[in-house]
Amino acid sequence: MLVDSTAAVHRAWTQWGREVGVDVAGVLAVAHGRRTADTIRLVAPQLDAAAEAARIEEREIGQAQALRRYPGATALLGALPPGSWAVVTSGSRPLALSRLQATGLPVPATLVTGDDVTAGKPDPECYLAGAAGLSLAPPDCVVVEDAPAGVASGLAAGMRVVAVTTTHPAAALATADLILAGLGELRARTSASEIRLSPRVHLSRVHRPPASSSRRPRPK
Repeated sequence: MLVDSTAAVHRAWTQWGREVGVDVAGVLAVAHGRRTADTIRLVAPQLDAAAEAARIEEREIGQAQALRRYPGATALLGALPPGSWAVVTSGSRPLALSRLQATGLPVPATLVTGDDVTAGKPDPECYLAGAAGLSLAPPDCVVVEDAPAGVASGLAAGMRVVAVTTTHPAAALATADLILAGLGELRARTSASEIRLSPRVHLSRVHRPPASSSRRPRPK
């Protein structure tokens, strides 16, 4: 959500779809926000999902020149206290790190990737792991998402969800608590007791143990 990887993603999936004879439009309609292997299981269950996913992500890693920071990403992260935010992505750890590093964005202490969970988005496991990594209860977390699968994941985790229409139209993200055009519309102000996101979202900065239903990240 911090990095605009649309061009790299479309290029890699389009090339793969043509190679294996899968409808590219159908693939791109479901790929955003999901783990690569999960998308392959949806659109081409006859293939070895793990092997095909590794091939696709290798191509994406090699397309750093196609990556861009989303407008507002740097300002938003700069306004947040260290340790108060996490990256929760469906991509693999190597892919996530390559994108952050290629765009000069910081790597947070809490980074949950598709490699760290047993079920990817729209399952809530990844966001529950992110909350646990921040020592926050799910209701104290705000998710920023751009894909229907991610919005569903955040809501299922019991978190408030801000959706941005950088990848999908507002109608596809309609279940989110708030829909914005992009990160540039989101502002963060901090005090000793809270982080307030405008226009309308705020959360306590008081850390407390996650709810008992939360799943902690698996040991590495």
